[in-house]
Amino acid sequence: MLAGILQYEFLQNAFLTGIIIGIIAPLLGVFIVVRRLSLIADALSHVTLAGIAASLYLERKITGLSGLNPIYMGMAFSVTGSLFIEKLRSVYKHYQELAIPIILSGGIGIGVIFISLADGFNTDLFSYLFGSVSAVSRVDLWTIIIISILVISMIFLLYKELFLLSFDEEHAKASGIAAKWVHFIFIVMVALVIAASMRIVGILLVSSLMTLPVAASIRIAKGFKQTIFYSVLFGETSVLGGLTLSYYLDLAPGGTIVMIAVFILILTILFKKFTTNI
Repeated sequence: MLAGILQYEFLQNAFLTGIIIGIIAPLLGVFIVVRRLSLIADALSHVTLAGIAASLYLERKITGLSGLNPIYMGMAFSVTGSLFIEKLRSVYKHYQELAIPIILSGGIGIGVIFISLADGFNTDLFSYLFGSVSAVSRVDLWTIIIISILVISMIFLLYKELFLLSFDEEHAKASGIAAKWVHFIFIVMVALVIAASMRIVGILLVSSLMTLPVAASIRIAKGFKQTIFYSVLFGETSVLGGLTLSYYLDLAPGGTIVMIAVFILILTILFKKFTTNI
């Protein structure tokens, strides 16, 4: 069945992209959840939406930009938003969580303005919001491959620093870790992954792929590395299952992927409850 699906190039692009996203999104999601920054993905996804809407608007108004891939402006907005979050977290030292709703609100506001300037929703914007199997191009695939290599390399090189900062930031700083730079690198990686994931999962649902597999793995994992393993496993199951079902049932892949992730989460909660009562 899968071999039949993969005879088309656009489906090859979608499944390869999905496999990569199924690894890097939950991988970063583990550190996001442990650091209690789960809503940061929502904030950056809305900022990314503003970038996509701005790109689509500029394509209509400026002839020379008609061939511009909206994913690049989405990435630029997302990275800029991530830097503003870090800056605001330092401004509001005792209320750091305020940085996230501030950026989220700004992203929504800018996005709505550009959507209205572009005369409302169109097919292109709709596919970015909820994901599209047919929208993933070979260029998108190579962009995501480059981002995944960068993200996995940074996680490998900074694993100890990220681990310490996630569980005990004060001790990490006292140990001589350059916390500011590690935070900067981490938040930029999150921004890039969110922007890269929007083609498959959709801007409004990408945060789910970063948090739901992690929420499920926390219920059954017995250590941090095991949490990472289960998160990636559940992420891949959600993505591949969602893409397959969305193709055969003609559904938006983002919603299908998220509902499989929700189903896995419910199963792990029930499994934990059942094994605890035995």
